[in-house]
Amino acid sequence: MAHSHGHTHTDGPARGEHEHGKLEESGHVENHTDEHSHPGHNHAGHNHLHGVTDQRRIGWAFMIIAVFMVVEVIGGVLSGSLALLADAGHMVSDAAALGFSWIAIHYGRRPATADLSYGYKRLEILAAFVNGCALFVIAAWIVFEAIQRFASPVQVAGKTMLIVAFVGLAANIAAFLVLHGGNRENLNVRGAWLHVLGDMLGSFAAIVAAGVILLIGWTPIDPILSIFVAVIILKSAWGIVKSSAHILLEGTPQGMNLADIKSDLEQNVAEVSDAHHIHAWSITSEQHLVTLHVHPTPGTVSRDVVTAVQRRLSERFSIEHVTVQVEEEECIDTHAHDANETTAGRPLRAP
Repeated sequence: MAHSHGHTHTDGPARGEHEHGKLEESGHVENHTDEHSHPGHNHAGHNHLHGVTDQRRIGWAFMIIAVFMVVEVIGGVLSGSLALLADAGHMVSDAAALGFSWIAIHYGRRPATADLSYGYKRLEILAAFVNGCALFVIAAWIVFEAIQRFASPVQVAGKTMLIVAFVGLAANIAAFLVLHGGNRENLNVRGAWLHVLGDMLGSFAAIVAAGVILLIGWTPIDPILSIFVAVIILKSAWGIVKSSAHILLEGTPQGMNLADIKSDLEQNVAEVSDAHHIHAWSITSEQHLVTLHVHPTPGTVSRDVVTAVQRRLSERFSIEHVTVQVEEEECIDTHAHDANETTAGRPLRAP
């Protein structure tokens, strides 16, 4: 796709003009060429199957958690146990997380539109981010209540607490088994799995607290183990928020190094003499995209360059969604702070 160098364009924040308008053009060559393809269409079908299965798993887990959540709230109030209420609070967050995840996966399968050229898949990431933030609030409430309990101890009905905790553990194990076979690369499924794992530990903590109260009557064990649950919640929350925020900020996908992509293309693709302006980001935790500029080796046809780059990125880095701009002349784009252009202040390529 060639246009003359009589105009400028930008990568990064303005890439929509540079890419979206050209997503389906692949057959024409100019002084510099933008090409885009999806080498692995079977990959899309595989993801669709995963999405349907994951949605069903999340739906079943939601029903299990939602039903027991009501039981645990009632049991926590009747027994006076903060550990049960802490676990119930976590389960409220879990139910919301699973519900949001189900909705996100459901709407995420809607086709792209002119206004949303990548469709609704980012709903999954937004849901994960909101769920993670909600967990921080739940954990803060648990810690606050635990501190209050230390100052003003509350009588706890150990037997009621023990029964409800055992039922809760059984419900969490059931939900955990339902989610265990899901696609762990999906941020929503992984988040839901971590939520339920935290609930299992919370139920176990409540069982331990109830046993101590029944045996020796030491009630401070209840708020102590509640804080333990809060720490588990915070750990899960931090991982979910960090991962989802990184995607929302269009950060380079985890485990992907732009300098490695540059050097690999220049060393292993005969059609490429230089690669630069490499940008990588994610639509979801599973769908990664890359754009880059390349200078071809003398005498190489632009289409061959594009095909070779796409094949290499697919085989070596498992990147299926690639937009390549082939430049027959010097690159007219200047990005003083391109991450893949410098390492410790030194250019990765000759100017």
